[in-house]
Amino acid sequence: MICPCSVSRFKFLRQFCALFCLVCGCCTIPPTRAQDLDKPLQTIDEEITAFAFAPSGGIVYAVRRPYKTKLFDLEHDDLWMQDAGGKRRRILQGDKFTRGDRPFTYSVDHFRFSPNGRIILAQFFTTTVLDDSGKTQDATATLVLEDNGKEVKLGGSDSFINPGANAQFTADNLTIVYSTPTVKQPHPLFSFHFTNAATGPAGNCFEGRTFADVDPIPRTNSAIAIERDKSQTGPPRLQHLDLLAQEDRELATLDNYAGGLAVSPPGNKVAYFIDNEVLEIRDLAEPAYLARVRVGLGVVRWSPDEKQILVKRAPEKKSGDIVSFNVPPLLSYATAKIIPVQEPTLSPVLHALAFRDFAVSPDGKFLAVVAPGKRNLQLFPFQH
Repeated sequence: MICPCSVSRFKFLRQFCALFCLVCGCCTIPPTRAQDLDKPLQTIDEEITAFAFAPSGGIVYAVRRPYKTKLFDLEHDDLWMQDAGGKRRRILQGDKFTRGDRPFTYSVDHFRFSPNGRIILAQFFTTTVLDDSGKTQDATATLVLEDNGKEVKLGGSDSFINPGANAQFTADNLTIVYSTPTVKQPHPLFSFHFTNAATGPAGNCFEGRTFADVDPIPRTNSAIAIERDKSQTGPPRLQHLDLLAQEDRELATLDNYAGGLAVSPPGNKVAYFIDNEVLEIRDLAEPAYLARVRVGLGVVRWSPDEKQILVKRAPEKKSGDIVSFNVPPLLSYATAKIIPVQEPTLSPVLHALAFRDFAVSPDGKFLAVVAPGKRNLQLFPFQH
């Protein structure tokens, strides 16, 4: 929620700046415009744990729902779908979602859609009680369901991939590639597996290899991944993966990898952090062309035209301010010993307030944010 006092102060500052420019006859315009809005276009007044824009313009979101049993305090989030016209319907009632005979709790932390926008991959973080002593086990799992709430039985068996994280559809809207943990320390690594909505589990993908991160290239069978060997002694490698053919092409050997892997919506560029401050941006068709900018470690989102990058300067599900900057020209530094780090003009988003989560709509018209505290979802016009 935006404080009324803050609103009045910002209105005063805008009036003062306008008067100053009129008197002095000059005013510089920054390369990118700050999101400077007072009221959201729309608010979903619920405690949101995760959300995503649908290709059709709707929004899928999870609402925190704690409930009690005789022995345990549990959380089973509800899932809701809002269509492009604003009509909302609950597609999963959390307290009725069960698996097995042991009590478990879950929260939703991620959504992804099939290319045709009809099937949702909802990533759950689960904690299951293993025995009567209260011993528990954590896991990341994925529920597969249609946008009307009907569960998709993979091969006619189960709609719940457990364990299963980073799930994504290939272009056929049937094949799902997901990851399972392989190495926990010193940094988590995972391996790939795949299943099929019609035929069910199918086996390993890129068997024997381990990865630190992955992000799909939209509307293709491919993804960009960070590969590391199990011993984690070698450098991280940026890989282009064909998930169906199980073919790969190494794009670059990285100096380091700190997180934030994000492929641009058109699939032409990728960004990732090489340390806690520096974001590296690379051309996927010409990997020798890149740029480095100092922005601060966080969550990366691209504008749909890939001309702008937004960064929430905090880890996933933690609150931080959001800044945006124009993507600089990508140049080749094949013979350079030192790649320069640029200091871009960072424009604050929404008065530089802190937010827990954010996303840009596929058409580039809207910016959705979840504020800390009540965790309401607010929708603003996206200025860029």
